[in-house]
Amino acid sequence: MTFRNRPRKALAAKLKRIRLFATDVDGVLTDAGMYYSESGEEMKKFNTRDGMGIKLLQRAGIITAIVTQERTKLVAWRGEKLMIPEVHQGVMDKLSLVREMVARHGLSMDEVAYIGDDVNDVPTLAAVACMGA
Repeated sequence: MTFRNRPRKALAAKLKRIRLFATDVDGVLTDAGMYYSESGEEMKKFNTRDGMGIKLLQRAGIITAIVTQERTKLVAWRGEKLMIPEVHQGVMDKLSLVREMVARHGLSMDEVAYIGDDVNDVPTLAAVACMGA
């Protein structure tokens, strides 16, 4: 094994242990834009490829979760469409919520992957086994 392959193998070993995948919404599952109609209705643009990725994780037996500070019907509908079992909106302390899910599912933080893109995601990103920003 060359030195160059060590980080890849270490990452692969971490990924094999993941049992819970949690993600923020705005800027992660969406294009980070805020769209409003003339009547003031809010809209979000979700990427279908992210949806397929979530379905693949679920098929692999990984628990999927949405954790967002926002509170919208759009997020509830997207979570329902993708059959995400853990949809949490209006979350001010994301790390506490992720720790609660971990305890409820009998997991450890070493079995969690999290994707977030804002300052309120930093504590959670720092606490999990695998993170993306």
